Amino acid sequence: MNLLEIKDLCVNAEEKEILKGINLKIKKGEIHVIMGPNGSGKTTTANAILNNPAYTKTNGDIVFEGENINNLKTDEIARKGVFMSFQLPEEIPGVTVTNFLKYAKNKVTGKPVKIFEFKDELKKYMEELNMNSKNIERSLNVGFSGGEKKKNEILQMLVLNPKLAILDETDSGLDVDAIKTVSKGIEMFKNNDNAVLIITHNTKILHSLKVDYVHILVNGKIVKTGSQELAKEIEGNGYSKYK
Repeated sequence: MNLLEIKDLCVNAEEKEILKGINLKIKKGEIHVIMGPNGSGKTTTANAILNNPAYTKTNGDIVFEGENINNLKTDEIARKGVFMSFQLPEEIPGVTVTNFLKYAKNKVTGKPVKIFEFKDELKKYMEELNMNSKNIERSLNVGFSGGEKKKNEILQMLVLNPKLAILDETDSGLDVDAIKTVSKGIEMFKNNDNAVLIITHNTKILHSLKVDYVHILVNGKIVKTGSQELAKEIEGNGYSKYK
């Protein structure tokens, strides 16, 4: 059974049609990449999966673990095991990284968080991701560099351990070392019981990460699907032949 299946999905944003019939199947154990030029509908696809109210589905279905989630609220979809990291992570003054993650884990699992085990888990992950241990008691993303914010998103993914992780432009604006760390976090997360959907407009993150499928999204449609070699073609020639 597919973990996620998108069937002929059409989506509008402010009356403008963005997605024009997307089809996508993701199984457990797979890493998929959606690539495309700016404005092609990549982020819209991610937001549609989470049912962001700013986007309106006009046709099609999104099925997660055999259940149609078209009309579920975003928090309900998150509790079913879908996680999304954001291109521009929010800053939340007054809420520490620890408290945010503890609250999020409690909401997703519905179980009380054992604080000492939880802090040990955070410490282990932060060491693996080369994160400053002092950041754990800072306000979430406030004053963080771009790289620190993206690492923090990967930390959230590891702590919440979703069934499907959607990473929207996680490599955007990062230097080579930070991209390697993000890739390491994805490898740490990845197993045979979950899946990853990476959304990007370039190939930097793929230099240190092995993926199963690459989908080219142009003008609201997936125009080609292939292996990691397809990403290398895009790196060399761009998207012009698919427009």
